[in-house]
Amino acid sequence: AERKCIRTYVGHTAAVRDVQFNNDGTKFVSASFDRYLRLWDTESGKVLGTYTNRRVPYVVKFYPHDDNTFVVGCSDNKIVAYDSNTGEITQEYDHHLAPVNTINFVEDNGTKMVTSSDDKKVLVWEWDIGVPIKYISDPTMHSMPVITMHPSERYLVCQSLDNKILVYQAGDRFALQRKKKMEGHNTAGYACDIAISPDGRFVCSGDSDGKLFFWDFKRTRMLQKYHAHDKGPCIGAVWHPVEASTMFTCGWDGVIKMWQ
Repeated sequence: AERKCIRTYVGHTAAVRDVQFNNDGTKFVSASFDRYLRLWDTESGKVLGTYTNRRVPYVVKFYPHDDNTFVVGCSDNKIVAYDSNTGEITQEYDHHLAPVNTINFVEDNGTKMVTSSDDKKVLVWEWDIGVPIKYISDPTMHSMPVITMHPSERYLVCQSLDNKILVYQAGDRFALQRKKKMEGHNTAGYACDIAISPDGRFVCSGDSDGKLFFWDFKRTRMLQKYHAHDKGPCIGAVWHPVEASTMFTCGWDGVIKMWQ
């Protein structure tokens, strides 16, 4: 197969930190260390909007119920919601004590929002209410810079920086599932992605040594590990949305690999 780059989107003046598609894939938002967010037309590559609050945006997510609204976790510890049509900030969520790393929408197709931060806390918010309804925090918790929703939408799968993957309920009491813990990898300060197979059976993650690990989600035992990348961590991992046996990784060696 011919591997050719189909389109390049040029517009940021510094490294891009996050990219998220809207709900139908026709547009996406990019967040960059140049402190700007840009809304792009996927097909034409045109910039449809540019947004900034003069902070570095670390993570961006579209609101599941409205493609004109997206939320951004920022370097000033706040999460802000933008109306993409007007460019105005419509809500601020300001209770974290350090930069925000992850945003996930949970319950009833995404009426609640779960956020994590370098402050080692996880907060749960009702949509459009600027005060959290729940704090998940205890003295033994480590920072969780990556949180992935399980395909069943019943669990949040979290990369904890003490070299474990932890699982919480995605709703109700948001309880830690103490028996579901995946370990054996070494994340050591890197926000390595967690990818989960579309059927929910397998969990995979890279680690700081460039290795790639696979676990059985139900029994939480490690199934495989491979040497995936050189010169640093295997930082990115995504599962193919349709082909259950295919996934992709990327590392600090600048290489993207496809695994089957």
